[in-house]
Amino acid sequence: MTLKLPQIRTGLLWLGVFLCLMNRVGIAADAERGAYLTNAGGCIACHTLDEGQLMAGGRPLESPFGTFYSPNITPDRATGIGDWSDAEFIAAVREGVNPDGEHYYPAFPYPSYTGISSNDLLDIKAYLESLPAVSAASREHDLVWYAQWRAPLYFWKWLYFSSARFTPQNDRDIAWNRGAYLVRHLGHCGECHTPRTILGGSRNDLELAGAPGFGDAKAAPNLTPHADGLQNWRRSDTELFLEIGMLPNGDFAGGEMSVVIDENTALLTSEDRAAITEYLRQLAPWPKDD
Repeated sequence: MTLKLPQIRTGLLWLGVFLCLMNRVGIAADAERGAYLTNAGGCIACHTLDEGQLMAGGRPLESPFGTFYSPNITPDRATGIGDWSDAEFIAAVREGVNPDGEHYYPAFPYPSYTGISSNDLLDIKAYLESLPAVSAASREHDLVWYAQWRAPLYFWKWLYFSSARFTPQNDRDIAWNRGAYLVRHLGHCGECHTPRTILGGSRNDLELAGAPGFGDAKAAPNLTPHADGLQNWRRSDTELFLEIGMLPNGDFAGGEMSVVIDENTALLTSEDRAAITEYLRQLAPWPKDD
């Protein structure tokens, strides 16, 4: 029997997940720690409707390819993730593959989440399993005709997705490495603030240089220390913005960013907000991508 490339890739994927789980044998997942990591990952902002039930999904995400709707990630066994194994959960978040073997659209930020450690993911899963189960079937995406088939996602992943865990840089200090982990992976800031190609792949050569808006969506600002971005922001300006959403001019963040502040960065420790600030201040100063 001759194995085809997709079969080989799938086999290697599950082998990697299995080896990660073997490293966790005998270590109990920490739901309390998982709650903090869930906040850092921005899960509530995407998976909870305004006035809706926690993590029950249905929140719309507008894109040039149509509207995506977040799924139910409560422990409901029929409509949520209640019957997912640890390996299936890790494969979904880090590899963008659901338990049936289908590829997720990258509206789910697995290209960023792929860097999250196994320990952190299993703690997140433990927290999600502690929530009330909500029966809420996931809503079908409303996409343009050419984006309604998942088969091309094999090609998209080949072009733009690389499965790799975060590795600290030895030439950087602890704060920078923590900030890099939060910004690049858990916080997935680049999913909105890094410009994209026509096919929706991130332009990582212009990390966090800002992205133009589309439709009714506002442009995501430049977060690099360029004159178009945060060059004139003091360290305290950035940390205060992450805590309460206040800009240096006294105005406050609005729109989707206000949700990110309320459900994500405001819930972090001051040390983690300082680490994010440190990382942003050391980015390459790219001009805004228009």
